Amino acid sequence: MPAPEDKILEARDADVVTLRFHDPERRNAMTFAMGEAFASRIAEIAGDASIRAVVLTGSGRAFSAGGDLEMLQERAQQGRAQPGVARYPIRDAMRGFYKLFLSVRDLPCPTIAAINGHAIGAGLCVALGCDIRLVAQEAKLGLNFTKLGLHPGMAATWSLPRLVGPAVAAELLYTSRLFSGEEAARIGLANRVLPAEQVLEAGQALAREIASCAPLAVRGVKRALARSADSGIEDQLSFEAHEQAICFESQDVGEGIAAAQERREPAFKGQ
Repeated sequence: MPAPEDKILEARDADVVTLRFHDPERRNAMTFAMGEAFASRIAEIAGDASIRAVVLTGSGRAFSAGGDLEMLQERAQQGRAQPGVARYPIRDAMRGFYKLFLSVRDLPCPTIAAINGHAIGAGLCVALGCDIRLVAQEAKLGLNFTKLGLHPGMAATWSLPRLVGPAVAAELLYTSRLFSGEEAARIGLANRVLPAEQVLEAGQALAREIASCAPLAVRGVKRALARSADSGIEDQLSFEAHEQAICFESQDVGEGIAAAQERREPAFKGQ
């Protein structure tokens, strides 16, 4: 079993970082140790303005099989031993567990989940926390909480309806059924479905495409998209105008306009 510091592998190619859940013998089951390692890497990346996109994937044949069953069993024993009393410490512990993995949502740069294999329960929820999802045709996905006797967690009831609509989300959450990568793309959960061996490469290629655009503008787009669901059009227009005003102060906008006039590819510096 990998040491805690090895549970997340990191590779960098220029301004693109790839993070990999790394516990393949357990299908990258999500533990507190893995979550702490993940949140630590995310915090480092968030503080590095030179990183323009992040790709998240899994080692071996799975993206992540979800929450560690041993941890869930411990919580169940604690809850049954002290009904009503243990409820609040369990609640706080689970909220802390969610935040470790959902720290991916705090990244200021775009994130891509390269779902290379099965993504179940909380494992799928982390992928839902990314901006873009590419999925393997062979992958099995599902939010299997009710099959375990659990209410969904890890923001499942918030993320899923926003991607697939309330009716499809209700079906998937009520039934806990597994579905294919093909269906994930069809219902709007994934942007693209690919053979498993192509998923990571495609995710990294997409990350490089994003990284070639002006990073100040791209980060502004991410902020705008994050707030759009709860904003009226007039509020969103004001936000867009403010973000454009910031961009007009940058060297990058001058480079972008010059490149368009000269019919060449721009070379943005994030300044």
